[in-house]
Amino acid sequence: PNSRSTGSFFKNPVVSGEKFFEVEGLAEEASVPHFPAGHGMEKIPAAWLIEKAGFHKGFCLGNAGISTNHSLALINRGGASAAEILDLKDLIVSGVASKFGIELVPEPIFVGFGMTHR
Repeated sequence: PNSRSTGSFFKNPVVSGEKFFEVEGLAEEASVPHFPAGHGMEKIPAAWLIEKAGFHKGFCLGNAGISTNHSLALINRGGASAAEILDLKDLIVSGVASKFGIELVPEPIFVGFGMTHR
């Protein structure tokens, strides 16, 4: 089932140094992984944010889930509709925003959806 994925589903967010320090304060561990993104900006791994927001590898929502190999890969566990994948995406985006105040942006290009869809 881990082979039925879109690959990396979310882009690693780039945040200001100020926002990074805020995330550090919200984190429940001593160090938040990050990479300099230039001009005082920091890139935080989306996979880390997803896991720290409570979405572990193997998390499922109906027939859609997070890969047991990598928390950035959303998978079709068998028979998942596009709506189920999008519901899981929305749940993850909402959870990360609620915990850290960062909106994850999907990496795939959605084909066949209206401009106002999610």
